[in-house]
Amino acid sequence: MLTAILCLGGIGLIAAATLGVAAKKFAVEVDPREAAVLEALPGANCGACGEPGCSGYAKGVADGRLAPNLCTPGGSATIEAIAAILGIEAVAAEPRVAVVLCQGDNEKATEKYRYLGMADCNAAQKLADGPKTCPGGCLGLGSCAAACPFDAIEMTASGLAVINRDKCTGCEKCVSVCPRQVIVMAPKASTTHVLCNSRDKGAQVRKYCQVGCIGCNICKKTVPEAYQIESFLARVEYEQDENAAAAIEKCPMKCIHDFSTGYPEGSRLGSKKAASGENAAA
Repeated sequence: MLTAILCLGGIGLIAAATLGVAAKKFAVEVDPREAAVLEALPGANCGACGEPGCSGYAKGVADGRLAPNLCTPGGSATIEAIAAILGIEAVAAEPRVAVVLCQGDNEKATEKYRYLGMADCNAAQKLADGPKTCPGGCLGLGSCAAACPFDAIEMTASGLAVINRDKCTGCEKCVSVCPRQVIVMAPKASTTHVLCNSRDKGAQVRKYCQVGCIGCNICKKTVPEAYQIESFLARVEYEQDENAAAAIEKCPMKCIHDFSTGYPEGSRLGSKKAASGENAAA
């Protein structure tokens, strides 16, 4: 019995010594800046930086592969903290927000059929290319809202996704899950957008949507530098959009919207003009 105990003890000592040597030989040195950067991050693991998680971004920043201002959820405070760790000047990235390029909810846009499946846009899209007649319209089943880690997406009662610009951090989670590419990223400073994603000819658009872009060119004629027309669809030139809102009243389909005045009809986020009027009245 004593011999067996001594043998087992000896084996244990040898194993421990071997593991200790191996640990030293194969140890991977971690840049202390990487740990510090990871500590400074908000831990959202949202992927806005292009990495699958905060640890990957921290490593990329520490080894110089990634810029230190890509964490949009962390904002300026995180950028400044990372810059201090790296000993460099903090340079903020231009804030971006997600925009749903559609106003065609269940009341304003027609449907090919009544969808009764699971509440998931990707599942609905696989069934005859989705229930919406418009091939690029919001399906309104909330996949983007479910994917948003910041509770920044509202689904209206009429089936339209609306993004809260104050809550949106620009993480792009909603962009990646939308099967129709209805959601795009845009500069937060740009508040005027053409809320349509259809590239069909005007006559066809009129048949299936009350607020779809018909490519009439009126917006471009009104403010030439602020709009471009491609494949019958108008788009705002964000680099030159200072006067883009001037075309809103001219648009015959009312598909151009200025978020500085509020959110699309049906949203609980409401109209900023109406809210300011109520406050003044009070």
